[in-house]
Amino acid sequence: MKDLAVRLAALDADAGAALRVIAYFDSLVESRAGLQSIVRGAAVLADCPARLSDDERRVRIRVTAAGVNAWRDDPPAPDWMTTAAGTATLWLERAGSPGPVEAMILERAAGAARAVLDRTRGRAPAADPASAELIVDASAPAEVRRQAARRLGLTDPAYAIALPAETRVRSGPLPKLPGRAGIGPAAPILGLPASWAAAKVALRFAAEGTDEDPGPRVVHAEELGALALLAELGDQSDAPDVKALDHTAAAAPWMLTTLHTMAASISLRAAATTLRLHHSTLQDRITHAEHLLGWNVRTPQGRLRLQLALALRRLHRHP
Repeated sequence: MKDLAVRLAALDADAGAALRVIAYFDSLVESRAGLQSIVRGAAVLADCPARLSDDERRVRIRVTAAGVNAWRDDPPAPDWMTTAAGTATLWLERAGSPGPVEAMILERAAGAARAVLDRTRGRAPAADPASAELIVDASAPAEVRRQAARRLGLTDPAYAIALPAETRVRSGPLPKLPGRAGIGPAAPILGLPASWAAAKVALRFAAEGTDEDPGPRVVHAEELGALALLAELGDQSDAPDVKALDHTAAAAPWMLTTLHTMAASISLRAAATTLRLHHSTLQDRITHAEHLLGWNVRTPQGRLRLQLALALRRLHRHP
């Protein structure tokens, strides 16, 4: 294989390099190398950091181009080169579309990592929507819910996750979520119906994270406190403050994001930093917003009034 790679490289550098990548990862598979060696190989061959993450199996590996283990909690950039490795994801920390050699590195490293994960960690639990719905059903017998928990691999304590079109239950750390989500409090297995009920309320307070619907996309029920009581009021879209907020939002595309950031920050300077605005520019925006709203949002009472209006508007958008 090495002789073939050398001869092929004389004709086509990319083809020769790709053949060396194949030979390298084939040798790792034959020697039953571990995940660290596979990710290290990807990083060294690509000459950039590589990382592998599998939330289901709680695997997180990152290796620099120099072959040094160095995990970082920063989220992967959307333009990094990436591929799936079963339930795991492999990234090369380089922006752009993979070239022929990088594509081969991703393909062979992902295949090798998938084989190791299945061999050493077992196959990740398959999605089981029926069991997830059963375990949060308070009317189901306790033993039936315990059996559902065993099928899902759950242990105490666990918690429910409400997504717009899905029920999830988890033990352990919170996985990466695709969008809006409400997280119920941790509970024993038989207490998951209450966690689920709280998660559904939290989901209503979760925002899309857009200019039209600014706010946190993931909301923990335990952090809502008395705000959760607002969900029991019914539709408040005709409330004067909500109507005033909608009227204000129509004035400029930045209005709602500015008001949400101001309401969620400890000071106007902190809000300006978050919005990447000059302090005086934010002052002007807030003055304009106050004129349209009809109240001062910079006083403690006005700030609370704004927070409640934003929460009621979000509840209306997510019934």
